[in-house]
Amino acid sequence: MPVTAVFPTVPQKAGMYESFYLRAVSPQEPVGVWLRYTVHKRPEREATGSLWCTVFDARRGRPFMYKLTSERLNAPTEGWIAIGAARLGPDRAEGECGGASWSLGWRSSEPELRHLPSAWMYRARLPRTKLSSPAPDATFRGTVELPDGRTLQVEDWRGMVGHNWGAEHAERWVWLHGVGFAQEKDAWLDVALGRIKVAGRMTPWVANGAIRLAGKRYRVGGLGRRGLRVKESAEGCELQVPGAKGLSIDARVEIPGESAAGWRYADPDGGEHEVLNCSVAKLELDVRLPGEQQPRRLTSAHGGAYELGMRAGERHGVPIAPFADG
Repeated sequence: MPVTAVFPTVPQKAGMYESFYLRAVSPQEPVGVWLRYTVHKRPEREATGSLWCTVFDARRGRPFMYKLTSERLNAPTEGWIAIGAARLGPDRAEGECGGASWSLGWRSSEPELRHLPSAWMYRARLPRTKLSSPAPDATFRGTVELPDGRTLQVEDWRGMVGHNWGAEHAERWVWLHGVGFAQEKDAWLDVALGRIKVAGRMTPWVANGAIRLAGKRYRVGGLGRRGLRVKESAEGCELQVPGAKGLSIDARVEIPGESAAGWRYADPDGGEHEVLNCSVAKLELDVRLPGEQQPRRLTSAHGGAYELGMRAGERHGVPIAPFADG
């Protein structure tokens, strides 16, 4: 299905959020960017747009972070979303906020990854969060300029382009993306895990996503899949994610000291989450493919993106950027 913005079709009485985003990481250094073009709409109100810019450099500690909100929001004829003069579409991202600016193009031979396993889930009221990766593996070129005078020359940085939308964030979630593996340069991982609250109780974790390895894409996770294990924290995580026909992934993520970004995410109903993200994380995978007895070891020194979402107020030690959401 073609990738399109959802917000223009949402009724005035409804609330919703939507985000188009990208991440790109240098192949040589622990430097990466995470850019988001977001929509927030409360019930009976007009939607607003926001640009979010995060630049990571594990050698420097805390990332550069800035957010700019605007009522100049639309879905252009050519492209997915425009916020003021900033635009993002199928092969390019342009924008400026907080003294930072970027002009990035990308290419990808990978088809869109729709994390949810059935098409009807994208049309139904539940789940209340929908997500996909229009480009689960992409190669970026261009520049990112920072207010301190640095210019990042982006030449063949690996990453991805994502899209999510819905009426409510999950109660707790983990998103993990990985590229830049030493053992197989074309491999990538893109998996989202979530828990929701039903009748005041937290549901078990559910994972959905895919891994590309040995020239083939494999789906991982799925509702009711046994063997899923999650141990998450502000320092990293350990995951055991099953798939079909004996596929399994053991993942270990390590965040370099003080390199995580902390953001506020607002729900349309007025609730709020705190979100930690590090897009230059160390990632190690043990992947057992169907029909293979021994797992394959994949390691990426700083090609992992790890995001942890939780209700506001939980102690985690990561400073939250001083920008409201919603």
